[in-house]
Parts: sequence; structure tokens; C-alpha cells
Amino acid sequence: MGYDLTTRMLHDLAEGAAVLGTGGGGDPYIGRLLVEQEMAAGRGVHIIGADELPDDALVLPSSMMGAPTVFVEKLPSGGGNIAAFRALEKHLGRTAYAVMPTECGGLNSMIPLMLGAQLGLPVVDADGMGRAFPELQMQTFGVLGVPGSPMAIASDHGDVCIIDAGRDNKRMEQLARVLTIEMGGASYISDYPMDTGQVRATSVHGTLTLCRRIGETLRRARAEHADPFDALTSMLASTLYKLGAVLFQGKVVDVERRTVDGFARGRARLEATGGSPGNQLELTFQNEHLVARLDGRVIAIVPDLICTLSTETGAPVPTESLAYGQRLTVYGISTPPIMRTPDALACFGPAGFGLTETYTPLEDLLSHT
Repeated sequence: MGYDLTTRMLHDLAEGAAVLGTGGGGDPYIGRLLVEQEMAAGRGVHIIGADELPDDALVLPSSMMGAPTVFVEKLPSGGGNIAAFRALEKHLGRTAYAVMPTECGGLNSMIPLMLGAQLGLPVVDADGMGRAFPELQMQTFGVLGVPGSPMAIASDHGDVCIIDAGRDNKRMEQLARVLTIEMGGASYISDYPMDTGQVRATSVHGTLTLCRRIGETLRRARAEHADPFDALTSMLASTLYKLGAVLFQGKVVDVERRTVDGFARGRARLEATGGSPGNQLELTFQNEHLVARLDGRVIAIVPDLICTLSTETGAPVPTESLAYGQRLTVYGISTPPIMRTPDALACFGPAGFGLTETYTPLEDLLSHT
């Protein structure tokens, strides 16, 4: 059943989205403030399941594009998302029934909530990543046959463009990336226009609610002085994701981070503290964490989720905030089956990022430790 989002739910959802952002996706704190601003003005956010959509509905996903590091220095205004959404409606000659996230991780969990409030439209409780990924073609939508084009892209300065790359979603990403860089490193987009059947068949269901449950779990664990990681592991066992586990605990001793071609790329190195096995863990990221290597051995790899959380509180720490001396817990989460098919792995598994390692499920890697 659908539900109206409260401020408390929004705070929980934002924290959970930062966890599923796997270090990237942009800091949802910024987006949360934009959504709160809409709610304070009396505009509500209504969440619905994919099964609640009318059979003839048009659904338009909404998100921001760009390197997370840009959002730290240049706060979004929230106007470009309406422009992109309306431009795609006009191009298609149809009125959308609902908006939905392309990804449930990070800032992009908040953008469709803000847009839903601004336009009075419901937000579908599903997305195309089940986490955050850095490129537009990395969607379950596209893997299962939905073209991302036509898409609309807009800036906060009044620029609006339509991109139509046919069924070539990788080309759509390349064109949109160039425009995003020209727009100052951040843009608003609406892509993957879908009918109800496509939403139901190609999305990862219930992810906004999952974000809310993750945030609620961490909040309650802190209030009860319980172990946040044990609480998170217990909660995830009853979801599509099934497995969550602590991979490593340590101190950040080195961070290499740069913004290149519209992405935040780099590595972080941690040294073990407490009872963690091994001595050093290295994380490689492209906006999001892609692979974790413990003393050179892979212990988690994309598309499984690699999350950096505060060891003390369980609060997520994004890649743009990694800094020397932080005490972090690296936490792994297994992806749902829809994200582990051969076609999905070809798109957003290790090969999709140019990694030489092959994909091994998190549960198999954990069984060998």
C-alpha cells in the first residue's frame, strides 16, 4: 500500500540511501534539505508500489548527473529537474502519471521525491540499480530491454536538451556526460520513459522503503546503544538483498581522489584496527566503491555493495568525505538476483568498469575467509 512520507521517514530514507550509495551517488543530506523545503511549504510526498500503477501509466525517472565532488561546492537549486521532466513529457506528447528514481543510492534517491512534491505526482517505490552506479546505461531497465532514450537533460541555468541515441544506452551516457560537463559538472535528467508493464518487469522493487528501513535500523541501534552492524545484518536478512556483513574495520591512512571526465575516481587505503583479519584494505572507487582488496585479495566486488560506515555510529561516509584518520567499518551487501544475471554483469559487473577480476558473489568470497 502507498504511504505519505513524514519528516522522520525522510531522515531515515536519506541515511539508508547514503548506505546503498556505496560511497557515491552524491550526499543525500543536500537533497533531503531540498525535499524538506517542499514539505515545509505544504507539498507532500506520496510513495506507491509498482503494483499500484494504472495499467496505462507513463512513468518518467528523474535524477541528477555529475561527479559527487561537484555537489559539495555547488549546491543544486532544484529547478532543472522540473525543466527536464516537462521537456521529456512535451517530446513524448504524453503526460506522466508518476516519477521514480533511477537509483536508490545517495542524492538521487531524493531528487524524485522533490520532483514528486513539486508536481504533486506519486513516486514509485522502485529503481533501476538497487544501489548507485556512475553511468546511465548501468540500469536494470536497459539490461532488460528498455531504451534510455529519448532523454531530457537540463541545467540550473535554463539549458534544456533532448538526447536520442536510439537503443544505444552507452552512447546516451557519453553524450549526456559531455553536456553535463559543459553545464558545470552537474545536470538534471529524465530518461528511460516506461509504461507500467516495463516498470514492473525491469525495476528493483521496494528500494525506497528499504532505504527507510536501513536508516530506521541504524537510528534505533544508536538510541539503544546496540551494535549498528549486527542490527543491519539482521534486518537485511529479510529483504531481497539477504546478506550484509562486516568486511573490515580500520583507520584511513591514505586517500587519492580526483575528478576526471565527470567522475570522482580514486583509491583509499585502511589499516586494520581491533580484531579485523589482515593488515591493509584498499578500496577502488569511481563515484562508488567498486572493489575491496584485503592484502591484495578481493573480498568484495561490484555489483555487490561495498559501504564505508563510521565504526562508532554506523553513519555512512561517502567517497568525497573520506579523510585520513577516520575509523571506518567496510560493510558488504549482496545484490538481488535481478542484478546478477549474465547480461546484468556484462553491463555493471567488473568488466563494465574495466576491472580485470571476474565477479564472485559476496557470500562465496565470505565463505573463503
